[in-house]
Amino acid sequence: MAFVLSLLMALVLVSYGLGGSLGCDLSPNHVLVGRKNLRLLGQMRRLSPRFCLQDRKDFAFPQEMVKGGQLQEAQAISVLHEMLQQIFNLFHTERSSAAWDTTLLEQLCTGLHQQLDDLDACLGQVTGEEDSALGRMGPTLAMKRYFQGIHVYLQEKEYSDCAWEIVRVEIMRSFSSSTSLQERLRMKDGDLNSP
Repeated sequence: MAFVLSLLMALVLVSYGLGGSLGCDLSPNHVLVGRKNLRLLGQMRRLSPRFCLQDRKDFAFPQEMVKGGQLQEAQAISVLHEMLQQIFNLFHTERSSAAWDTTLLEQLCTGLHQQLDDLDACLGQVTGEEDSALGRMGPTLAMKRYFQGIHVYLQEKEYSDCAWEIVRVEIMRSFSSSTSLQERLRMKDGDLNSP
């Protein structure tokens, strides 16, 4: 239980980190929406992860994308946008509707959509027209592959309740792992290579 609470707190920090650190115009609601999404993910828990130990899997979250320090600001924002988009896609499916409380799921998807709208505006300000293709390659592609592995896992497990619970916990871990990237985004010069 303490582990889950620490993951929830990390997600709050991740959501808060986006709220005023990027040097672009995020809506004033962005931080509040992130906190609400965190609460919703916690409330969506239906099973104890202990009941699903046999279904555990290492999804190989691309740590280097969030901890390696090799990303420029535009790439980092693109990776975070891709992460939110993939989470939205994952939870905005017919199969997902069968696994979770519909009200909580709809609220989560609405919140994710709001955060994506904010990051869309931010991404456009930071990358510009000519750089947008660059942000969609390399690091963003690694994030897409990570989520493709999650989709394949759910298919292989036939979208079982345990598989969904393992994925829910994994999503929370990925948010937690992105905390250091969020911290680097607070730098004003856009150079994320500094310690």
